[in-house]
Amino acid sequence: MNEKRDREIRFILILLIIGSFTVSGGCINDFEEESSYTITDIEMATESVKSSYVDLNVTAYIMNRGSDSETNTKLAIKAFSEQTGLLEMSQEKDIETIENEGITAVSQSIRLPKQGSFILLFNLYEDEKRKASSSITIRNLDGMPTDLQEVGIQISGMDFMVKNVTSGKVLIENDIYVKNEGSKSTDNYRILVKAREIDARLLADKEWTVTGNIEPEATAIRTVSLTVPDNYNYVVEVSVWDGDIIVMTGEDYVQLNPEKVISNEEKVQNKNIQTSDFVIEEDFETEMPVEETYPSEESPGFGATMAIVTILSALLIITKGNRRGKHE
Repeated sequence: MNEKRDREIRFILILLIIGSFTVSGGCINDFEEESSYTITDIEMATESVKSSYVDLNVTAYIMNRGSDSETNTKLAIKAFSEQTGLLEMSQEKDIETIENEGITAVSQSIRLPKQGSFILLFNLYEDEKRKASSSITIRNLDGMPTDLQEVGIQISGMDFMVKNVTSGKVLIENDIYVKNEGSKSTDNYRILVKAREIDARLLADKEWTVTGNIEPEATAIRTVSLTVPDNYNYVVEVSVWDGDIIVMTGEDYVQLNPEKVISNEEKVQNKNIQTSDFVIEEDFETEMPVEETYPSEESPGFGATMAIVTILSALLIITKGNRRGKHE
């Protein structure tokens, strides 16, 4: 009896196992019949790289091995942070009919933060049912060079002040107004400031400084001092550097010798450029200005010296007269 019962139990177990495989196989076959779509490839191209985010053009290639797709077909893209797993962005795009045995390219523009890495998940839906999916991982966005003049920094203005004039040289203090028009605090960029003579284009002086970290919508003043020959006109050129890349430029003018229009024919007077004036002395910037002193009316000057000389001359004459009297 026990053996017969064991055989019945084994037979029932075998039937259950066979039934489970049959059901599973049916489900798989049904899914394959319904899902005739495949995302065969994904391409990505850079549209623009800003200081805090990157715009990408993403193209997914969808193949249809079944009947023509329905009109309510769409491709959804979601970006998840690889570090935190949080959803960073999500968007979708309606797709036109994908013909049988055809491949359709679907392109979308997405924006991602420049910092971190992301997993892009692509889901194809037809009648609100998911038909295909694929994913791709994006890393090292922060290593992409920022587009020219797209670091969030603007040179909003410049002021110039003459601090000293000596030996034909003028010490000019330059205040540079740097504004952050981006959405986050700026990086610390280098600033190169040059003073260039307008006519001959000779470089008179240059100095480096830094922008520092500037908060959004804030304006910082960065000051540099340039020493240039007097009686010339200059263009002050400012360039902002991110590593070895110039990302922003600006300029303004300092006229120490404005041009004069002469005669009725509106001729501009020619200038004689003294090239030797633009030889930059290495130690000129470190020299302290020497103040010249002039004698005041109350201090001993030329009159006191003459009085002393006159007294000494009188004493000498008197001495000589006394000697002559003794000899006579």
